[in-house]
Amino acid sequence: MALDGWFLWFILFWVVVLVGLFAIGGFFMFRKFLKSIPKKDGKSDLNWEEYYVDQTIHLWGDQEKALLNELVQPVPDLFRPVAKQKIAGRIGQILLEEKASKMEHQHIIRGYIQATPKRDHKFLRKKLHELDIDVAPYEHYFEQ
Repeated sequence: MALDGWFLWFILFWVVVLVGLFAIGGFFMFRKFLKSIPKKDGKSDLNWEEYYVDQTIHLWGDQEKALLNELVQPVPDLFRPVAKQKIAGRIGQILLEEKASKMEHQHIIRGYIQATPKRDHKFLRKKLHELDIDVAPYEHYFEQ
C-alpha cells in the first residue's frame, strides 16, 4: 500500500503537529525542572518561593489577595496559579527583607514588577491605570 494523495498530507500534518506539541510541552517541563534544581544554598527557586509565602502568609488579607488576583487577570488561566505563586513569593521576600509588619499595596505592586519580565509591564501599567493607581512612584522599579 503506497501513501499518496490526501492521506499522505494528513499523516505529514499530524506528524508536524505532534512534534510541535511535544516540543512546547518539553520546553515548559524543562523550565520547571530547572527551577526545581537545588542551588548552592541547598534550596531551589521553588523552595524559596514556598518559604517566602509560608513566612508571610499571615500578612495576606482579603484586600491584598483581591488586588493580586486583579493584577494577574491578563495572565492566561492555565498559567495564572504559577504566576501568582511566583509573584507572592517575591512579595514575601520583599516583606521579609524590609521586616514589614503589615502588607501594603506598594509591596504588592513592587513585587509584581520585580517578579515579572519586562514584556509584561505594559499590561501592569494598563491594569494600574484601570484601577486608578498612580504609576509614578514605581517608575524606578520598571527600570531595574
